[in-house]
Amino acid sequence: MSTQTKKINVIPYNPAWPKLFEEEASKIKEALGDNGIAIYHIGSTAVPGLSAKPKIDILAVVKDPQKATKNLEAIGLKYAGEWSIPLQYGFKKRGDVNVNLHVYEEGHPDIELNLLFRNYLREHPKDREKYTHLKENLLKDESSLNKRNFDFAEYTIRKNAFISKILEKAGFNKVRMMICLHDAEWEAAKKFRQKYYHPLSDPYTWTFNHPDHTHLVLYKGTKIVGYAHLQRWPKDRVVLRILVIDKPFRHQGLGGQFLALIEKWLKAHGTKSLHTESSSEMCSFYKENGYKEMPFNDPENYESHPQGIAMGKIL
Repeated sequence: MSTQTKKINVIPYNPAWPKLFEEEASKIKEALGDNGIAIYHIGSTAVPGLSAKPKIDILAVVKDPQKATKNLEAIGLKYAGEWSIPLQYGFKKRGDVNVNLHVYEEGHPDIELNLLFRNYLREHPKDREKYTHLKENLLKDESSLNKRNFDFAEYTIRKNAFISKILEKAGFNKVRMMICLHDAEWEAAKKFRQKYYHPLSDPYTWTFNHPDHTHLVLYKGTKIVGYAHLQRWPKDRVVLRILVIDKPFRHQGLGGQFLALIEKWLKAHGTKSLHTESSSEMCSFYKENGYKEMPFNDPENYESHPQGIAMGKIL
């Protein structure tokens, strides 16, 4: 049974939004203190002439996101999770002024992504108008209120193709990791699994909807170039069931970058060790990235691959 969000309220651009941002940004800057690096107005309310939900989206760049939580909660911002973006720290405030705060460590690729998207729409009125029409058309469709992955409304998910086109036009080319959310990401995950692991039939599609399993994609710009499947085990252990880079993008260091992002994200969530069963061909890759032979100890007693090499790393 699908659930629906009560209502999505999109209104014409309000010239007061920049002032509201400045007022909220001042409070956030003071709360962050020396931990803060920069604060930006992002999202639709940051684009003059663009219709938007009346929520001020703010991006804060900090030295240490985990140290920011207590100070931000002290000024009325409630921690709301990652919103499907690993190593994003999301906060909300609801009241006279509604705020969505996105906190990133310096260097996170979504900092540039958000600023490029904002700036491109500010400078290209035709695309800005197309985005407004897309929002209007989505709201005419009652199914856009339906919620699915991570409790996101279809309204949000169905804007992804347009956003990707704008980012491509704007020249976004960073490497970034995402938890599978959008249709294109799930389709890519299925294609990677079929192409490299299960060409006839995939017996593990049930993991797409299991809370202990996480499916990730790696982007280079707006193109999905890699895929990973993680499973959480007891005692703060995680197993890397699949890690793959598409063949045209191999030998560019992307596999190592993907693995490093996974490790950093898991460590931030308290994972103590990451495990995998490596093929003989991949063994040198894992050793180069700090892995060593380590007992697998699968708590579910799944049969190991006969040629698999049990490896792991303490995070």
